[in-house]
Amino acid sequence: MTLEQGAHVRVNGIRQHYLRFGDGGPGLVIVPGIVSPAILWQHVARRLAANFACYVLDVRGRGLSEAGPQLDYGSAACARDLLEFVGALGLVRPTVIGHSMGARIAVHAAARSPDAFGSLVLVDPPTSGPGRRPYPIPKARTLSLLYAATRGEAMAAIMASPAKPWPEPLQQLRAEWLSTCDERAVHVAYDGFHADDLFADLARTTAPVSLIAAGEGGVISDEDIAEMRTLRTDLHAVRVPGVGHQMQAEDFDTFARVLDECLRRQPNAPRNAP
Repeated sequence: MTLEQGAHVRVNGIRQHYLRFGDGGPGLVIVPGIVSPAILWQHVARRLAANFACYVLDVRGRGLSEAGPQLDYGSAACARDLLEFVGALGLVRPTVIGHSMGARIAVHAAARSPDAFGSLVLVDPPTSGPGRRPYPIPKARTLSLLYAATRGEAMAAIMASPAKPWPEPLQQLRAEWLSTCDERAVHVAYDGFHADDLFADLARTTAPVSLIAAGEGGVISDEDIAEMRTLRTDLHAVRVPGVGHQMQAEDFDTFARVLDECLRRQPNAPRNAP
């Protein structure tokens, strides 16, 4: 049986919303990207639920989690949300899959609390930071989608976007839920991409780390991967040709195959993992 439910829990002083898929197996937490509410990762979670108790977070300021002018949207606050969520639900060293901003949050949390997670799977995390090249996806493009969503015109804006198209059901969900993302959270996340040091955080982690880098989009360079390997000599890195930054939506079959490979390498992988 696959259990699917949504719920709220109070952690780190906020209302944290999450979706749960699966009723057995090791714990696994998915932390989505900058304007991706949890529901946009349900197709991934449903597949993982055969082998994991899978939780997908609405990062603060997105989806049904708490938002508002009083909230700190910085990476440290989001990392603390993740750590306290794991504690509140009694998860023991879960695997954490983070995409884009979510990967940065996961690494920051793992650097602050090295024993909290059993393993990390980082999906195309921005490698921008102090003294580094900027994040290649313009903030203006992300904000234009958000503004269109607040006007009820998200689908037209999505269809006009230069990014690779998503399957229609996911496009519809994206158009429906994009307006739940707080504009200020987007500004703070982009600022953090350039002010926070992903590499310093990675150097402080101890859990096994897998990296999935998109073949297109330029978010992670080969030089970035080489530098990461000097910090974590055990890093398992996969470059996936033909997919872009939103690979979990653009080409789910390819993404799922690579993700399966990464999860099989983790020390807490179920014996019957795909």
